[in-house]
Formats: sequence, structure tokens, C-alpha cells
Amino acid sequence: MNLCVIPARGGSKRIPRKNILSFCGIPIIAYSIKTAIASGCFDKIIVSTNDPEISAVANQYGAETPFVRPESLSGDFVGTGDVIVHAVSWARDNGLDVDHACCIYATAPLLEPRFISEAYQQLVDTPKAAFCFSATAFSAPIQRALRQNADGRAEMFNPDNYAVRSQDLEPAYHDAGQFYWGSADAWLSNAEIFLNKPVMYIMPPHHVQDIDTPDDWVFAELLFRALQGLKT
Repeated sequence: MNLCVIPARGGSKRIPRKNILSFCGIPIIAYSIKTAIASGCFDKIIVSTNDPEISAVANQYGAETPFVRPESLSGDFVGTGDVIVHAVSWARDNGLDVDHACCIYATAPLLEPRFISEAYQQLVDTPKAAFCFSATAFSAPIQRALRQNADGRAEMFNPDNYAVRSQDLEPAYHDAGQFYWGSADAWLSNAEIFLNKPVMYIMPPHHVQDIDTPDDWVFAELLFRALQGLKT
């Protein structure tokens, strides 16, 4: 079976109550739940939270909250991997034969169901792959990146690339921070995702936006409305 885990603790600092704030009319976590349901990939969708209000909202939109996340896994410095390990362990301990688990972040309103299903297919079609995660291309060649030196002057990290055409430089990608598919065994082994030759599901850049600050939130809502306008 396939398990979806949406981490959503109650202690967000920079945007208080972020995971259930209204985003274009509904709690932001609702988008992740609705996307998971619409993907058709999951036998069970769990929200891992320590917060009763988040739990109630998650239930309202179709997710289960069968346990209260331990406080030891609810602090500011707890990694997402530990939260997924806890959820997968709980599922197996309760008789669920989990083959794959996908972490979808609670603040991913720009995700589409097809991204989740296509990434899952990419994972199972790739021999010996343990993980498939969302990624997107850097908007400019990283080979031409600049730094500021001690004198306040700009310097290239790689001056040899100054005269190389952009189209001749190798594309580079970064973690999009939207979702992470993995085999249950890989999650439970605490394998480092990026160090285990994962596969990347490349997302369009206009579907990727970190939401960590109030300005991020405003920009994400503008982007969401623009994308919705394109569909009508």
C-alpha cells in the first residue's frame, strides 16, 4: 500500500498558525490533502500533527489523524525525515503493509495531482531507486554565480565560465521542497535522500514557491490566482 504523510506541526514561528491559515479562501493544508486524494496514489492519507485545531481541519478535508505527534518530534529543529519514519513505523505497527510513502508538505498549494502520480511512476520505473523528490531548475546558470569579497566587490566563483554561452552550461537543479516519495524501507533506514542516488521529478518553476515569510505568502497567492486564471 501507499501512504501519504503530511507533516503539520502547530508551532510555526515566522507565519504563526501557517498550516491552517486561509490561502485564497481555504486553509492552506487543504490543498495538499485535496491534491493527495485527487492523485489516486494513496491508500491512506495521514496528517502528522501535535495540534488539535490542525487535526480538526485535516479531518474536515479528508485526511486522517490517527495519532498525536510526540512532542519530541514537534520542535523547531526536528527533521522531516524523523516525522516520516514515525508515521511509517506507526502504520506498520498497526498492521498496514506500507510499500511506499510520500511526504507532501502542508504548504504546497501549487502542486497538481499529476505531479504526485507521475513522480510515483518515475520512482517505480527506475531500477533500485529508493527516492524520488520534487526539483526545479535554477533560474540562472549556477556556473556564473557571484560572491561579494571582503572589499565589497563582486567576484565570480568560476571565472572560467565568464565567456561560456548559457545554453552551453550544464543545467542545475535544486530541491523544490514540495514532496518526497520513498520506499518504506528506505524511510525506515533513515537513508539520506540526496546521498542515495535519488531520481528527480522536475517541476515547472511557476509551480514552485517556498512559503516561509509573509512576503512569500503574498507572492504564492498571486501565483496561485494566475495559475487558476489560466485554467478558466
